[in-house]
Amino acid sequence: MVTIHEIPVTPENLQAEARRLLENGARFSTAVGLDMRPRGGNLEVRYFFAHDQEGAVSSLVVPVPEADPVVPSVTAVTPAAAWAEREIYDLFGIRFEGHPDMRRLVVPDDWPADVFPLRKDVPYNYRPPRSENAPSALKPTEPGTTVVPVGPFFPSLEEPAYFRLFVEGEEVVGCDYRGFYSHRGVEKLAETLKYDQVPFLSERICGICGYVHSTSFCQAVENAAGVEVPPRARYIRTVMLELERIHSHLLWLGLAAHIVGFDTAFMQAWRVREPVMWAAEAITGNRKTYGMNLPGGVRRDLTPELIAKLTETLDQVEKETAALLRALEKDTVLRSRLQGVGVLSREKALEWAVVGPTARASGVATDMRVSYPYAAYPDLGVKMTVRTAGDIWARLEVRVEEIFEAIRLIRAALANMPEGPIAVNVGRIPAGLVGVSMIEAPRGQCLHFVMTGDENKPYRWKVLAPTFMQLQAVSQLINPGTTVADFPIIAGSIDPCFSCTERMEIVRRRPGEGREQR
Repeated sequence: MVTIHEIPVTPENLQAEARRLLENGARFSTAVGLDMRPRGGNLEVRYFFAHDQEGAVSSLVVPVPEADPVVPSVTAVTPAAAWAEREIYDLFGIRFEGHPDMRRLVVPDDWPADVFPLRKDVPYNYRPPRSENAPSALKPTEPGTTVVPVGPFFPSLEEPAYFRLFVEGEEVVGCDYRGFYSHRGVEKLAETLKYDQVPFLSERICGICGYVHSTSFCQAVENAAGVEVPPRARYIRTVMLELERIHSHLLWLGLAAHIVGFDTAFMQAWRVREPVMWAAEAITGNRKTYGMNLPGGVRRDLTPELIAKLTETLDQVEKETAALLRALEKDTVLRSRLQGVGVLSREKALEWAVVGPTARASGVATDMRVSYPYAAYPDLGVKMTVRTAGDIWARLEVRVEEIFEAIRLIRAALANMPEGPIAVNVGRIPAGLVGVSMIEAPRGQCLHFVMTGDENKPYRWKVLAPTFMQLQAVSQLINPGTTVADFPIIAGSIDPCFSCTERMEIVRRRPGEGREQR
């Protein structure tokens, strides 16, 4: 479990404390806003810094008075805090003095200026009136450039997102991003649900790596309550997490090939991926939304028959992925499109706190399975894949090699699966406890923060998807000489998941009545 060091700070010494942590090797992870007024407190901001070498996080806890909700911006210390602070302003109304760009991020442009949806006095189902003459959240066009829009709906984007490219001729000299078209207040909705209901909500945040979110939520609750999950459940979670990594990386490989026009590789990657989805369905009853996790363990066991079938599937996927990789490595045209393109230096990767394959391809050796071992990873060990080129080809190599490592980890988990129960009864959890979970999703660090509340419901649940950190750094991947034609694969190379970042949900009202987005 993640060890949390809470450090109370004042607004006056916030920046100094943040600088001290960074200078001592910590990594900025996220910032969380809270409304503690119903509990006799103030508004509050918690900045989380990860100590990857120690397996711990420091939380700078800053009280913010309701009458004058202003704190100094930490962007003066680390630019990676920019989006986190913008999000907190949108949702809690806390202003960050000295922030270089306080445009809207999460809520739409016409959202009322005095309504902050994650404050406790705003109902979860409140529908505010539109604000007239609201300022645009779009960045002004850079002088001497032309804007080329990519989105909000674009062939290489599977979800709504809007990149505005500032170009001089064919060269891209800058970009701006406007997203959160799909934000539906999942964290607010969860405040109305019991702890054993939230995993089913959290798993539907992302259409690809939902099991990561349900596991991360459960681990955050377990971390807060001091619950010890049975060993067999930890191993089963590892199997499902690594199956998800395999099918996510193969999905990305196919989409990346499709973006550059290599549809043969696209179809082959998705063909290789399909048996993994069948295996997930055989284990859980679903190809994607597994319904496996609850705080305290898992809901389904792995039978000997399922283990035998999964072993056969892994042999097949390993063989066919190796053949696909050999074909990709020999394709000189593909290499020319990916090598030396979208380079992110190690220094920039550290400065912007990017995570996952994007960071490891730039020489940053960080992996939550290694630094904050969870599930069965402490028993199995993880071989971290690192490259130093920092280009799209390096990101491809990292992800493909991680497919083979995931296969090895699943085999080891199946071979060493302990006997015993698959869950424990968590019972009623006291209010006021805090838990954090950090998981290595296919795209990188997935962080869930939970503060427990009354009636066995979360008081505050914060979800940080890895794409949140990557998207704000996309402009750093635009190198001199980058053309408009390069941009779709540059953006695609971070493996963006917009619904994951925006915490989108789609729920059905009643059978036959269509869908309502929340």
